[in-house]
Amino acid sequence: MVVQDGRAPGRAPRFWARRLAVVAVLVGLAALVYAVLPSSGRDRRAGTHAASDPSGASSKGVALDPDAFSTGACVAFAPTSGNRHLTVFLDAGHGGLDPGALGTTESGAGVTEASLTLPVELDTMALLRAQGYRVVVSRTTNTNVVRLDAADVSGTVLSLQGAHDDVTARDQCANDARASALVGIYFDAGSSPVNAGSLAAYDALRPFAAANLRLATLVENDVLASMNAQGWQIPDAGVVPDVGVGSIQGDPDDGGLAAESVAYGHLLLLGPPEAGYQPTPSAMPGTIVEPLFLTDPFEASVADSTAGQEAIATGIAQGVEQFLGSSTSHGAGSSA
Repeated sequence: MVVQDGRAPGRAPRFWARRLAVVAVLVGLAALVYAVLPSSGRDRRAGTHAASDPSGASSKGVALDPDAFSTGACVAFAPTSGNRHLTVFLDAGHGGLDPGALGTTESGAGVTEASLTLPVELDTMALLRAQGYRVVVSRTTNTNVVRLDAADVSGTVLSLQGAHDDVTARDQCANDARASALVGIYFDAGSSPVNAGSLAAYDALRPFAAANLRLATLVENDVLASMNAQGWQIPDAGVVPDVGVGSIQGDPDDGGLAAESVAYGHLLLLGPPEAGYQPTPSAMPGTIVEPLFLTDPFEASVADSTAGQEAIATGIAQGVEQFLGSSTSHGAGSSA
């Protein structure tokens, strides 16, 4: 889940900016719940994918910079069929000390966002590699992306600085990869179990804003079509700009990074540079897709299923292929 400081058109409220103390409590509770969740509702899918991925995701990747990123993070995988000489960056949202949003399936199983974004990322990676793309992923296991230091951790959870650093590390990884497109894979959460639907966000103020919008539109349309081909009738929440959307929960009264987050007004993963706050902006067209609400038991059940994860991955891969297959400008590009 990415935290929104404003309301997207047609959307119910999500988790709005809160004071830092409240954030620490909520994240701490999330981490506690995550720790006691049964394995069938937590790491089952991510572990299964890592162990059985036919593309060899767990053994054939090359870490781009082991000194800068956590073990298992920022890993590149070569194409498995042909070579398009283009790189795609995929970000499995959250991970490690950050479980992300919490949800409950129709059967009552608890799920976390971090444990569900990972298998979707790995499925998407396998599809794109088979289409001839080099794929760099933010993480291959349940880990943070940034190599954490003392300032990034508060007890057993990420500090506000750590949450910031973990996102900017994903941008740095995408830039190191010289990716032609960036797709962030997240899930949503709402204030009511009836909040539902899929959306894609993009940044409209970057030099490649038109490409951002096109990528977001293709990914949203293809993900939605792929899911609804299964008869799930997932609502379309649209393609929305990230203005007013913040990657860090916070309130201006907290000062420091919380105030900067609100003032920045963009998703860190997609937004423009800002001295002292966003030192490593992504250098390629990008979008964040949130296909389902984990706080809707039906949608959480879809997100926790093999069929649901594969449908989302299929849609993302199709959207990326449509974008890169006909684009004349690919951001940072790749000659790998």
